[in-house]
Amino acid sequence: MIRVLLADDQPLIRTALQMVITDAPDLEVAGEAGTGEEALRLTAELRPDVVVMDIRMPGMNGIEATAQITASGSPAHVLMLTTFDDDEYIYGALRAGAGGFLVKDMALEEILGAIRVVAAGDALIAPSVTRRLIAEFADRPAPAPAPDRRVLEGVTEREGEVLVLVGRGLSNPEIAAAMFISIATVKTYVTRLLAKLNARDRVQLVILAYDLGLVEAAK
Repeated sequence: MIRVLLADDQPLIRTALQMVITDAPDLEVAGEAGTGEEALRLTAELRPDVVVMDIRMPGMNGIEATAQITASGSPAHVLMLTTFDDDEYIYGALRAGAGGFLVKDMALEEILGAIRVVAAGDALIAPSVTRRLIAEFADRPAPAPAPDRRVLEGVTEREGEVLVLVGRGLSNPEIAAAMFISIATVKTYVTRLLAKLNARDRVQLVILAYDLGLVEAAK
């Protein structure tokens, strides 16, 4: 059973999510929070598997709460809830350690699927959204100095090719087709990259590929 904490300042959103989660045989709502502070406290108390976190909340926002949850070493995976077209904080949310994000107008079945993906330790970052993120933020000043390319020491040439394709937002099947290898081999390369680059998940690999200049915004 996947235990989910819902963090959103809009009761209607929480109620809608609670209803659809309750109907799923493998999911249950562990608790609800209306602020970032409350989400942080309940994550520590209830130890959910996934926190579905809104970005814009009064007081501590979802990005700050996510950063603190990640820094605390909590095993909970954070899935951001936002309206992508209007929200400029997605990149910050991913940097804070979120495993992905949901758009509020997604179909309910897609939301359930996203929760399951993140609970399994995978990152939810659609290829089209990855490309939008890169295009949106590539020309903006980085909030921190770009990582030294020496972090790539120990990464093989083939692993480097996979990193570039991950950064471009390709899924494992797309990478397998592009490199003429099996999906299982792609998964092995991704696992090695996560370990060698000390990355929490696939989202951080995307960010790292962008920061290192391995991926450029589409012109």
